[in-house]
Amino acid sequence: MTTGGRLAAILADGEFCVTGEVVPPRSADATSVMEHARALVGYVDAANVTDNPTASAHMSPLAGVRFVAEAGVEPTVQVTSRDRNRLGITADLLGAWALGARNLLCLTGDPLTIGDHPDAAAVHDLSVLEMVSLAKRMREEGTTLSGADIAEPPRYLIAVADLPLADPYDPARLEVKLDAGADVVMTQIAYDIDALSSWAQLMRGRGLFERAKVIVGVVPLRNAKAARFMHDHLPGVRVPPPMIADLERVEQAGDDAEEVGIGLTIDVVQGIRGIAGVAGVHLMGMGHDDVVARVVEGAGLFPRPIGIRPPAD
Repeated sequence: MTTGGRLAAILADGEFCVTGEVVPPRSADATSVMEHARALVGYVDAANVTDNPTASAHMSPLAGVRFVAEAGVEPTVQVTSRDRNRLGITADLLGAWALGARNLLCLTGDPLTIGDHPDAAAVHDLSVLEMVSLAKRMREEGTTLSGADIAEPPRYLIAVADLPLADPYDPARLEVKLDAGADVVMTQIAYDIDALSSWAQLMRGRGLFERAKVIVGVVPLRNAKAARFMHDHLPGVRVPPPMIADLERVEQAGDDAEEVGIGLTIDVVQGIRGIAGVAGVHLMGMGHDDVVARVVEGAGLFPRPIGIRPPAD
């Protein structure tokens, strides 16, 4: 029995991985999903398919999984505990695997109060820890929470989220997720290499890099406004002031800040790559797939490995 697919094989082989993201639209038309996925082919090893991001209604992530897989990119399905009970989660884990997902990111989900349905009822029948345990049970025991046998169990590479630059940072919160059965950690957006290096030192001291593969999140910088917004409003995200100042200086001169932002992002990715123990980078293009491609190329991460086979358990 094998776990996961291409991404799992790349991580097992010790290659520095690159993952991306596709956001299903607020639409019943799959065109944009296919276009975004096709633009990532050859530049990422897998792509996260988001699940009602910012607590707003979008196309189902399972539908997104199908279209991303058809485009030629390995899907990572995101599943939130916010919107499903254990019956729905089990059904979606079975369905997403059948549609081509080989990786699973277990999330609580953004609070409903920030989305377009603030009066919706949050479910949270299972916690993230319980969802991780369910996915591991399905993979390794071939049974559901009710004890029913699964004829063909999904064998996901199981991921969880973490905020490495949260202040204060409590590693115990991550450790319990790994205890539940997570294989991979996908972090919140990080630009501060010095702070991230200090976090990595803490991880090494607790042996956490040996317990899970860590993939660090990055959104390519495109302008000063977006950089300031992330710094001011996203929990656990710090954009170093010199980066924001560089973008502002270029904009004030009337020049193209995107070029500077791409250069800054390439520097960040190369800095992340140099941190011992970090297994990869997760590039969230926010619909700007051409920028993701330019960062991957500029950071020396193109072409991606080919001919990688899934590891045996």
